[in-house]
Amino acid sequence: MEFLDTVLAAHRAYLLGWNIGEPGDPDLLTYRSDVPHAPLNGVLRVTGRTPQDALTEARRRLDGVLRVWWVGPDSDAGTADGLASLGAVDVARLPIMTVAIGDAADAPTPAGLHISESTDLDTFVPAYARVSGIPAEGVAAAIDREKAFSGDGTVLRLAGRLDDRIVGTAVAWLSHGLVTLYFVGTQPEQRRRGIGAAMTRAALDLAGERGVRTAALTSTPVGEPVYRRLGFRTVGTFRLLTF
Repeated sequence: MEFLDTVLAAHRAYLLGWNIGEPGDPDLLTYRSDVPHAPLNGVLRVTGRTPQDALTEARRRLDGVLRVWWVGPDSDAGTADGLASLGAVDVARLPIMTVAIGDAADAPTPAGLHISESTDLDTFVPAYARVSGIPAEGVAAAIDREKAFSGDGTVLRLAGRLDDRIVGTAVAWLSHGLVTLYFVGTQPEQRRRGIGAAMTRAALDLAGERGVRTAALTSTPVGEPVYRRLGFRTVGTFRLLTF
């Protein structure tokens, strides 16, 4: 459980880097970006509070924004079912996956794909927004939040380009001795070419060059087979809920 606690702490640290709301309490950890995309606003952990009390306070803090509840191994047992009894509905059950970077499988880089760090957020953010569900009207806010991002770690942003156009993205978050991956995505017209696997492998290599030995991520159902082929294994599960 100690290792999983570290993975969860790194995940919390990343999402708190988006927060422009009031600071969360240890027993009800919330973050608010004001980007109209539910995963970028929400509740990260509930401990020592009844579901009804947590819901009342979370509604106050997160009023007016789309949000989710990340209920995982760091929340009190029974939290998800308690929220469901109050009307919450399941969004997804997402595996928390990890791999030792040295044990990860290789992934060939597709012909013509050039992967490098990106600091141009005005082009990088729209690329990942298109495949992650951030609506067009939320892109400007996402760019602003990325530019103001402040967290207990280091953010590395990787762009994969074909003919100078971004077709793949990955965000590598270095915190708590791990690299945690976010916004790994491929533009729809370029899928099934191995770009997602190549972006993931490039992020692992970049973290490894900085002395990091372990990688983690929370996978969508679409991405899970790709990550398993690279050697990632499930160490826990998030149950995502919303009201």
